[in-house]
Amino acid sequence: MKTYPEGGRFNGRIERTAGQSEPAWPQPPKARPGSPNVIVFLLDDVGFAQLGCYGSDIRTPNMDLLAAGGLRFRDFHTTAICSPTRACLLTGRNHHSNGVGIIQEMATGYPGYNGMIPKENGFLSEMLLAQGYATFAIGKWHLTLAAEYASGASKARWPLSRGFERFYGFLGGKTNQWSPTLVHDSHYIDPPRSWKEGYHLNADLADQAMRYITDLRTVAPDKPFFMYYCLGAGHAPHQCEPEWIERYRGRFDAGWDAWREAVFARQLEMGIVPPGTVLSERPPWVRAWASLSADERRLYARQMEVFAGFMEQTDHHIGRVIADLERRGELDNTLILLASDNGASAEGGEHGSFNECQFPNRVEPTVADNLKHLDEWGSVKSFANYAWGWAWAGNTPLRRWKRYLHQGGMSDPLIVHWPRGIAARGEVRSQYVHVVDVTPTILEALGLQPPAVLNHVPQRPLEGVSFAHTFADAQAPTNKRVQYYEMIASRAIWADGWKAVVEQPQGEMLTDEMLSRQKWELYHVAEDFSETRDLAAEHPDKLARLVEQWWAEAGKYNVLPLDSRMQLRMSERKPGSRAPARRHVFEPFGAPQFEYTAVNLKNRSHTITAEVRIPPEGAQGVLFAHGSWFSGYSLYVKDDRLVYVHNYLGLQEYRVVSTEPLPRGDCTLSFVFTRTGDHRGHARLLFDGREVGAGEIPRTIPAVIETSGEGQCCGYDSGLPVTEDYDAPFRFTGLLRRVVVEVEPGPGEDLEAQVRAAFTDH
Repeated sequence: MKTYPEGGRFNGRIERTAGQSEPAWPQPPKARPGSPNVIVFLLDDVGFAQLGCYGSDIRTPNMDLLAAGGLRFRDFHTTAICSPTRACLLTGRNHHSNGVGIIQEMATGYPGYNGMIPKENGFLSEMLLAQGYATFAIGKWHLTLAAEYASGASKARWPLSRGFERFYGFLGGKTNQWSPTLVHDSHYIDPPRSWKEGYHLNADLADQAMRYITDLRTVAPDKPFFMYYCLGAGHAPHQCEPEWIERYRGRFDAGWDAWREAVFARQLEMGIVPPGTVLSERPPWVRAWASLSADERRLYARQMEVFAGFMEQTDHHIGRVIADLERRGELDNTLILLASDNGASAEGGEHGSFNECQFPNRVEPTVADNLKHLDEWGSVKSFANYAWGWAWAGNTPLRRWKRYLHQGGMSDPLIVHWPRGIAARGEVRSQYVHVVDVTPTILEALGLQPPAVLNHVPQRPLEGVSFAHTFADAQAPTNKRVQYYEMIASRAIWADGWKAVVEQPQGEMLTDEMLSRQKWELYHVAEDFSETRDLAAEHPDKLARLVEQWWAEAGKYNVLPLDSRMQLRMSERKPGSRAPARRHVFEPFGAPQFEYTAVNLKNRSHTITAEVRIPPEGAQGVLFAHGSWFSGYSLYVKDDRLVYVHNYLGLQEYRVVSTEPLPRGDCTLSFVFTRTGDHRGHARLLFDGREVGAGEIPRTIPAVIETSGEGQCCGYDSGLPVTEDYDAPFRFTGLLRRVVVEVEPGPGEDLEAQVRAAFTDH
């Protein structure tokens, strides 16, 4: 069969008839024979010390197996938060060069922060697709603007628009492991089973990953694939089956101080930290375990048992995919990289949280509140996160945690496994590596050059540098000379083994005068791995040069303007978001609208009117709903009555029920909320404009309804139900023509609560 490159010149022959002519077929790109598969496993909010092969006593045998058969990097760094890290990993360009200087929900109208990764910064998926690879994305995405999560929004930043042929996962920063908000390719779907039938997202992602490989091998036995496999674990919510949790019963009773010391001893013995490393001190805001009450110890120990069970269960399902590759005989020629996107997360606060929707709404759970739910921690009834003491310990021996630019925020595990391409087994590599270096490393390992033009768009040069040369040589020098960092106006720079860092208080207005007064710290991290000796006073000239170099890097990579004003980032309208309006019309059974595109009814007088036809035998089901049993509201019909429920953060349900049965035939069913004070009001139910029920709602959700994609729905309730009075989706069984929502102007946004929401969500 005669062929020519797809898009090239036809090299057959065309005469007047087919018998006189010679056919030729356009040939799509083919990978070189023997090209390895590539899998990137990306964990979420997993700290430096939370894998077995990095010193933890949490059982992660499959990840440990990858480490034993390959390499562990001790000096791998990220951006300290999720969306920017993912943008760096997939493009080989710095996060501000990608326009992803912060999480997508906080995008602003500056080139380094607009959330719109330009086509000139091609994705690794696009590069490998052009080289004949199949490309799959599994799990968390979080590279789409929040205003574009809706099904009807632009798909320009969904996975299939950036070089992935198939996608199965979730778009946002986190999701419920028992009842996720799933996207398959470019449309929303329901999970294949319910949580009542034993569904869990980790198992589903592994099933889908293996199914994608099976589908590929059915038609292309030798075609290599690139799989970008991003877990929701160990991000909150920490959720898994009881049998995994119970394996850790009593294992953390000694507390975070003792656990941290034991982990550090193992790290030294394993060589995962350099000889001479000092265990950094406990920060004053994390209380010593010995000072805690018996109730506090019981609560915090259980939180860590749940997290540990979640991590072992995650490892188990990663192991299923690895075993499937081995069964196929493909494991040896699969280049696997396994990493985390940032340090362990302290977003659970001092006491942890049973329901993460409470924190962004300014409800601080107490120890007593959390203890009421101790037996349900990790179950479908929980949306749990652990106390910040465990996040601190999870980054042993380092300082700080996620979002901060000391080592604990951005120093993470990295495992590389490729038996056919790497001779070393179980070795530790000490070269300085950044997540921006992953794409150039994979390209070099595959023998490929970064494309100058991709999909007809000239490409910017890669900004990362390959560390593939370290695979064969433990003593090889790092190729990096400098790496800058910026996160919410905190700044750091590494250059030739030295690091300067200054932490900016988050949320505070940053001024030139404040910049001039800020005190930078200086560490010789080549000799002080855990940043325990600030050398700023001893080497002021060195520090001054590094600070000056940081500003040069900032100008080069679109870092400016520095912005610590989190309220403005959250409130700024994004492209594609719904324009302010007082009247909104919803057609039934469409895809959910999420927090950033849903009609905002919080702290506002509003009316919800459903235009329906009730058949003679009656009807039931949801008319309009938003949220889940962790937080939300629902207007629905049950037992021939119209019902409105306002679920106040899982703490209280306020219910209004019609005093009369539903009318039959064509009618309108309405709910009217009249605001009578801050976050409270009077509710009425109406049939055809006639009042048939009323009640007070003394406390309403102030700021954030959903924390995991439980969207605003017309004619059904997605995911978990707002109330246990019905099982979701509880679709309306009568004829629902439309729902009209009318909203009065509100008193203004609770911006601090929105900031809290952003950080607990991501």
